[in-house]
Amino acid sequence: MEMRVHVYIGKARKKKKGRYENLPHQLRPILYLSFIFTFTLAHSQFAQTQPTIRIKISPDAAAIHPPPNPMPTNPKFSSGRERRTPLWLWCAAIVCTVITLAVIIAGIVTFVGYLVIHPRVPYVSVVGAHLDPLRIDYAGILQIQATIVIRAQNGNKMAHASFSHSNYTLSLNGEDIARLVAPPFEVSKNSSVDFHYLVQSSPIPLDPEQAQNVDTALKRDYITLDLKGSARVRWRVGRLGSVRFLCHLDCHLHFHPFNGTYIPSRCTSNAK
Repeated sequence: MEMRVHVYIGKARKKKKGRYENLPHQLRPILYLSFIFTFTLAHSQFAQTQPTIRIKISPDAAAIHPPPNPMPTNPKFSSGRERRTPLWLWCAAIVCTVITLAVIIAGIVTFVGYLVIHPRVPYVSVVGAHLDPLRIDYAGILQIQATIVIRAQNGNKMAHASFSHSNYTLSLNGEDIARLVAPPFEVSKNSSVDFHYLVQSSPIPLDPEQAQNVDTALKRDYITLDLKGSARVRWRVGRLGSVRFLCHLDCHLHFHPFNGTYIPSRCTSNAK
């Protein structure tokens, strides 16, 4: 499936990084609470089952060091209520036990559901590109025309993925060339969508140092363009809930300027 999008020419505004989520962060609180309550319960049971150490004193030692006479106790002041466990302590123990069991069951259900569904994080990547002949005059005015193919991949067999706020910036030697944007779209289960970005920059004035770098790259027949940007992704992991995160793309695109050939390299987003 192929889609064509518009490309905004000119310098791109730098976009601040937003806050986003990831799937493992949703599982960590449940697992942490489960470990804490399990450890607390096991520690209390272990303390109750500690063996009592008994020391046997021989008759000779007792004769040498006779034990002190115990203080007389008054039977009328002994009461069975002093040995009983308070009611609030029993209630607290029952509540803690119920919470522990609930957290453990929720963690087991979440873990088993994760193994059964086996979700895969959607991502974006550059799968192809082509660079038309560069034009730079004696005044240091540069013109670039290129085609970049970005693929949005959804490897989940049980969930759709929604992409939005797709925004990428193409630059050369720190000078922004164009801003690549796409409208919100969806990717079906276990499918992908390719976007063909047609980049045709307006005349870009370069300073002497930048013009010298471009001239050196042309002589070496090796030039690098920087591609940075991100896209927001939302997808539903079965009944575990909806997940939102950010696909951040930051890579270098290498070309041979003489024939415009793209040198394949790994350019895949990182989920954050």
